[in-house]
Amino acid sequence: MRLVQGFLVLALAAGIAACQPAAPNKKAKDPEKTMTDKNTKTTPALPKKTLTLPPDSRLWLEDVQGEKALAWVESHNKTTLATLEADPRYQTLKDEALGILNATDKIAYGVHRGGYVYNFWQDSDHVHGLWRRTALADYVTGAPVWDVLLDLDDLSKTEGKNWVYKGVDCLSPDYTKCMITLSDGGKDAAVRREFDVASKTFVSGGFVIPEAKGGTAWEDEDTLLVATDWGDDTMTSSGYPFVVKRWQRGTPLDAAQELIRGDHSDVGVWPFDMETDDGRVMFAVEANTFYDSNYWWLPAAGDPVRLPIPAKTSLNGVFQGQLVISLEEDWTPKPGGPRFEKGALVSFSLADFMASKTLPPVSLIVAPDARSAIDGVDITRSGLIVTMLKNVSSVVSVYTYDDGKWQARQLDLPANGAISISSADRHSDVIFANIESFLQPDSLWYINIADNTAKTMYALPARFDSADLTVEQHEATSKDGTKVPYFLVHKKDMPLDGSTPTLLYGYGGFQVSLTPSYSATLGKLWLENGGAYVLANIRGGGEFGPKWHQAGLKTKRQVIYDDFIAVAEDLIASKVTSPRHLGIRGGSNGGLLMGVMYTQRPDLWNAVLCQVPLLDMLRYNQLLAGASWMGEYGDPTDPVEGAFLRSISPYHNVHADRDYPQIFLMTSTKDDRVHPGHARKFAKLLEDEGKDFLYYENTAGGHSAAANLQETARREALGYTWLLEKLKD
Repeated sequence: MRLVQGFLVLALAAGIAACQPAAPNKKAKDPEKTMTDKNTKTTPALPKKTLTLPPDSRLWLEDVQGEKALAWVESHNKTTLATLEADPRYQTLKDEALGILNATDKIAYGVHRGGYVYNFWQDSDHVHGLWRRTALADYVTGAPVWDVLLDLDDLSKTEGKNWVYKGVDCLSPDYTKCMITLSDGGKDAAVRREFDVASKTFVSGGFVIPEAKGGTAWEDEDTLLVATDWGDDTMTSSGYPFVVKRWQRGTPLDAAQELIRGDHSDVGVWPFDMETDDGRVMFAVEANTFYDSNYWWLPAAGDPVRLPIPAKTSLNGVFQGQLVISLEEDWTPKPGGPRFEKGALVSFSLADFMASKTLPPVSLIVAPDARSAIDGVDITRSGLIVTMLKNVSSVVSVYTYDDGKWQARQLDLPANGAISISSADRHSDVIFANIESFLQPDSLWYINIADNTAKTMYALPARFDSADLTVEQHEATSKDGTKVPYFLVHKKDMPLDGSTPTLLYGYGGFQVSLTPSYSATLGKLWLENGGAYVLANIRGGGEFGPKWHQAGLKTKRQVIYDDFIAVAEDLIASKVTSPRHLGIRGGSNGGLLMGVMYTQRPDLWNAVLCQVPLLDMLRYNQLLAGASWMGEYGDPTDPVEGAFLRSISPYHNVHADRDYPQIFLMTSTKDDRVHPGHARKFAKLLEDEGKDFLYYENTAGGHSAAANLQETARREALGYTWLLEKLKD
């Protein structure tokens, strides 16, 4: 796993996971690590003139807690709930979803740190959740005895807060001093408190950072690097911090020493640390766009030193003295020297850089081909773990660095599925790997790369009947001739007469890869009820590396929508389904995809399930974290980029004289990432135009639109009840 994945990328991933028809019993990728930002910094040129935005009569719906706006929300919530809860299938689906979510035989995913495995657990008795640990030896047996460190239900009751766990960052190698991140109601803005594992208590007089979007990094047991809202206009236009300070124990927060300062126009600046064989090295990432960054080494004394690496890169950590870097743009480190293509993994000596403050020789670790991509990088004591996607299937290899050269061996793990490393630690050779596919439930493997042992520790029981189901991988041809892969899950005896109710899911953005996954709720609530499911690997994602993503950036974005349309047309042409029985689903950036599909090709579908969406693409950069996404979408005030955004913006492309399928809009009042005003205003537009729609706004959850398991079950039941009504009945 990349050490610098960041607030933006991991936060988006969390929202995506919550919005796709997946099993909410999945593990967190690595809850022990602080989410430090995804890089970025270059100053964009200002446009010579700006695009004038049209007036908007529905701005009152952007007042998140406004009395008038909430009354409108409550009215539509009542209508939607009355309509769908009256369907006799609703309660059954809700009970089935809740049974899956509250199952006690879920895999207790955890991270291995210092001889213990740490886990965050939720069930019907622990709605807010338990943070707990067990000894590694017990965990591996499959029958661990858990020691509860923090009960969030008790904490919420005691403090009168709706605490949602957002992760924990513990100081290695002892992992007893931790910063726990807690959100009131699921917002991205959160408080951070120091916790002592030995006493199972928050530290009296310890480090506490008030609610804000930000981050921390341990320098030592008495020193914390902090990015937060320092007041005096120290938050960027995207709503993230741009000042990092060093805070010493026993001193007030406002006495912290400033280390580095970005600009108000940046996306944000965050601290992070990297461990080496000689200790801990502190860094900061200064983000100007979502993809272009400056990385700064923060010496114990002296000014920050910028790393001489390309703007579009991600740092993965240090292994055997080599700083490991993922390239998202082509790079020729030295004039006349070797050129490394975007998508490659490279390294150089961190110690040599710190000594000379110049770039040492750069080595190639691996360069994926056109149909491959690096999906994850993790560091252990004796091996660099690289997970790759090859035609959207996972392969994991161990790399070592000897005599100035990288060598690799592939791990012997099940093929034709999705493999993710859920735990890795540079102080150990033990890793945990999750393996799954559409029809094969998750299994958690113990792997020791030092002695080449591997075994299954846990396996999720089947949550739905898959005996009569099969999976196929196909390709559709997009408008420009590009081959776009997609997976199709269906009954073996599916008639090819266009009658099968089919749900097509897509995302297409931010270099996020969609891989085969076992979704218990999808299987139980949709596949068992006769539906087929399609996962589209359209451009904008990361399935084939940075090139696949960058093909759809900014004004090139129409290719993403052409890809999704091509998959739909391929399903119809092959008579898997027909427009009458075809529905689509997506959330967050995928919600934008849904809105564009609703406006561009309303003839292709009979149901559009649009969750926590972006829909007003001329104001998205003025709402909450929207400004941070201009590297993905473009600047609405730029004449060229703004004109393109106007051409695709769902909110600006609904026509009074055109027929549209019914759309179901879902959002969350507490979402402080994608503003609920997007969904609200779009629904009000449809209301004003007399178009058919349903609207539901969860008033508690954050960007995942669910602050607890009961609300998640309700949301899933509402969605699948509606899809069955529209596509099967």
